[in-house]
Amino acid sequence: MQQHALTAKQFGTTAAAYLSSAVHAQGEDLRRLGALARQLQCGSALDLGCGAGHASFALAAAGAQVTAVDLASEMLEIVAREAATRQLTGVRTQQGSVDALPFAAACFDLVVTRFSAHHWLDVPAALREVRRVIKPSGTLVIIDVVALESPLCDTLLQTVEILRDASHVRDYRRSEWRELLRQAGFAVPQSDSWSLTMEFASWVARMRTPTLRVQAIRDVFAQAPQEARAAFRLQADGSFDLPVAWMQTQPSVA
Repeated sequence: MQQHALTAKQFGTTAAAYLSSAVHAQGEDLRRLGALARQLQCGSALDLGCGAGHASFALAAAGAQVTAVDLASEMLEIVAREAATRQLTGVRTQQGSVDALPFAAACFDLVVTRFSAHHWLDVPAALREVRRVIKPSGTLVIIDVVALESPLCDTLLQTVEILRDASHVRDYRRSEWRELLRQAGFAVPQSDSWSLTMEFASWVARMRTPTLRVQAIRDVFAQAPQEARAAFRLQADGSFDLPVAWMQTQPSVA
């Protein structure tokens, strides 16, 4: 199965869980997105890999006209239904891939992606598309899990991520994001980070991770060296901390 189809299948079958997931439905970053949209007096916003739509809802509540894009039609159905329930008329949905966006050039004031980019098959191509559709004065915000710069911790994180979710591609390091953005024509991002605690049982249940893979994750954690255990604040029940970053940038001036 090709990566796009695998991602659509994985998230199509788990769509409802992401609407109610506390990890995705809550967070200071959502309030921050709303504040940014108001500060920018944002007219048009694009939410890439929108999932259950939490970023879209935050932007629309702040007055933006939001286009929510996702591969999974089931996710988009949930977004449309929930937007109607919340009486957010400024949200429309569009099925599509981030590396081939069906939009004209320079048409969005703000482009946002939240907890999606680690599933993208071709991040350079996606960022080139973002650079094409964003206005010259526009703003890009990437919110995602980031790998630590330590090779040891990086390897452990990618291992448990793909065991949990077969559609996982990569949690990029912040240094990798800086270079990817530079190559796509964006300025050096303003960046800050925080940690999210992943409660193990709900973390694997959300993706319906098969039992054999859950056991494999537990074994990887059990064999992890102390340096990695400390970095992820690994707990006895398998819960751990994920590093997350907010990276904000604009198209660079030629």
